[in-house]
Amino acid sequence: MSRAVPRSRKLLALATGAAALAAPLTLVAPAGAAPTAPAPTGAGEAAAYTVTPLKFTVRAGGRSCAVDADLYRPAGVDADHPAPAVLATNGFGGSKDDGSTDAIGRAFAERGYVGLVYSGLGFGKSGCLISLDDPETDGRAASRLVDFLAGTLAADDGTRTDFVARDGAGDPRVGMIGGSYGGAVQLATASVDRRLDALVPLITWNDLAYSLAPNAADRATPGVFKWQWANGFYLMGEGQPLLVPSLDPSRINALGCLHFTTDACETVRLLNSGRLPGAATAKMLAYARGVSPVSYLDRVTAPTLIVQGQADTLFNLNEARATYDRLRERGVDTRMIWQSWGHSGGRKPGELDLANPEGSYVGQRILAWFDRHLRKDAAADTGPAFAWYRDGEGGYGTADEVPALSQELYLSGNGKLVDDRAKVARGSRTYSNWLIPTSHSESSLAGTIGLPDPRPYDTPGTYLGWTSAPLTAPVDLVGAPRATLEVVSPATERVQGSGDAADKLVLFAKLYDVAPDGTKNLVNRLVAPVRVPDATRPFTVELPGIVHRYETGHRLEFVIAASDTAYSGNRGVKPVTVVSAPESTGTLSLPLVRGRVG
Repeated sequence: MSRAVPRSRKLLALATGAAALAAPLTLVAPAGAAPTAPAPTGAGEAAAYTVTPLKFTVRAGGRSCAVDADLYRPAGVDADHPAPAVLATNGFGGSKDDGSTDAIGRAFAERGYVGLVYSGLGFGKSGCLISLDDPETDGRAASRLVDFLAGTLAADDGTRTDFVARDGAGDPRVGMIGGSYGGAVQLATASVDRRLDALVPLITWNDLAYSLAPNAADRATPGVFKWQWANGFYLMGEGQPLLVPSLDPSRINALGCLHFTTDACETVRLLNSGRLPGAATAKMLAYARGVSPVSYLDRVTAPTLIVQGQADTLFNLNEARATYDRLRERGVDTRMIWQSWGHSGGRKPGELDLANPEGSYVGQRILAWFDRHLRKDAAADTGPAFAWYRDGEGGYGTADEVPALSQELYLSGNGKLVDDRAKVARGSRTYSNWLIPTSHSESSLAGTIGLPDPRPYDTPGTYLGWTSAPLTAPVDLVGAPRATLEVVSPATERVQGSGDAADKLVLFAKLYDVAPDGTKNLVNRLVAPVRVPDATRPFTVELPGIVHRYETGHRLEFVIAASDTAYSGNRGVKPVTVVSAPESTGTLSLPLVRGRVG
């Protein structure tokens, strides 16, 4: 990008580019409304439907909000022949009119569902501030649209429905689908409205505190700021009045933020400050978690099919796993699919395309989910509890549960990763951080604004690695590896009790696949940022979930690095030493479904 381009235009380009990633689904269908739709490939002749633009005025978050929506009504659906409904909204930065969101309405109307697709609050032509899918704001607004589908609320022009199937008076048969921002809103809505019958949240979050400032060692300790992703979306949100001009006063925050709620703005500003003082940081964590499913899943009862992307550094697989585990603990009918693609790309041939859902495994699972829970088809097969896209093979593997940790490796003092504690060599190794980042995992938004992204790298002297012997047979890893570590860092010990969490030690754990020629592959560019709770004690790191095949002759390398270009790093120079001995050393545990590392 030319240096002559003003900074404001660069930031707007960054924000606009991020919108492309925020769009949850690639749905091959033209944008805009039309009275009829073409037949999707392989689906036979498509049913005709009408599209009616509607406006709703609802109370949400203490404000009166205009909601811009489109109603999709299949031909032949009326009071005597009602149909279940599908409700959907956009990903962050999108609207009901973007290609992916609009196509959800089209795809399901073609298959006989009533569709109601709307622009989320603060986006498109809908009013009010961006509140990060707060249940009491975005969830309540969506609940009012469920009232419309129930026939108990009229649109602003007086339009009412009497053609949506019902489970009882005021209780429409309705499901929700959408991705990213349009995924979390489903759980938010279900937490305040138990009339929802089925959810399909795709590539969304469980805990925004973990998403934007993850700490893979201790979620009670503030994490490491994911500054590229967070600021890209922040700029996109603040730029909405420019990207979609509006004079609606409900979209302007007079307390210092332009387009977000005050708490959301203060959270991003605190993270950007590089300071994490106790009281302010506790408030930030409480807010981020308060608007996240982690805080309200206990109120969700709707059957939920979770779809998460393996290539996703914004909302990784651990987010889906946390939601999945909590819902299943409570007895909610829940399934989970790990598809190939997420916010970081990774789409493979034959993956989900809702313009032709019958043509993909994930699409077939979604149709079956709605058939079972919305059409009440007891014969519809909703599939196994867990499925994953098989990296290296294509297609999907399935299981009754997420694979458990099954092999433990040991960090040897000579830099080897060994399968027996007795093989651990005594020794100590040291690295140090610089005042600038010296490791690179990704440029989070590079692809969206047309910039190349360098291969991941680590600068010698600023990281430590432990490498296995070459594999004698392929190894398949499915899940989140876990490491236990103990470090020595006197410079950290002197300042970590300052009362500012930013003084604690920061490091990044990750797994490489090393080919026989020495070429390294950081699987899906995923890293585990850690702000060490107490550098004088051992700690456990949960790495991001991955699905990866390590081929014969390849080696695993476990790395801890001092910094990462996509995250804010250590304050001050803090050398780190790792000591290994057979009786006391770090470990790496792997969830393997095939083979062993030896």
